[in-house]
Amino acid sequence: MKKLLLFLTLSLGLTCGIQAQAPKVYDEGVDAMEQIQKAVEEARASDRYVMCQVGGNWCPWCLRFAEFAAKDSVIAPLMKENYVYIHVNYSKGNKNLEAMKFLGNPGRFGYPVFVVLNEEGIPIHIQESESLEEGKGYNRKKVEKFLRLWNKKAVESEVK
Repeated sequence: MKKLLLFLTLSLGLTCGIQAQAPKVYDEGVDAMEQIQKAVEEARASDRYVMCQVGGNWCPWCLRFAEFAAKDSVIAPLMKENYVYIHVNYSKGNKNLEAMKFLGNPGRFGYPVFVVLNEEGIPIHIQESESLEEGKGYNRKKVEKFLRLWNKKAVESEVK
């Protein structure tokens, strides 16, 4: 009985330790306006748009999308080729209110929310994430469609 109790106590401790070390993709200490400006400069220099994923480390769907975008064999290369991808933090500790206003108050759509900026830093699209979700993750085809419709080549080809 003592061994079982010890085992359960250790298991619970390890489980809690693992959960406490969940990945943090949002830097709560970053000034979001500076972060956005740097991303816009990089986008301009690399002929891409900026993809702002607005949310926080407190948001499970935000973390799921970040992992999906980094690891999916179709989505990861699309993101890298077409966007400067940044995580704009919105949390109790740092609401980044100036950035939220600049991005068109995207929190009204829930979190995460995606804001596409052109190479001049002008927000051109706000995308809620619910329509991209499926089960406990994201639907590859829906995310791929969103990324292909709002990249620089697609948007500018409509203008010509």
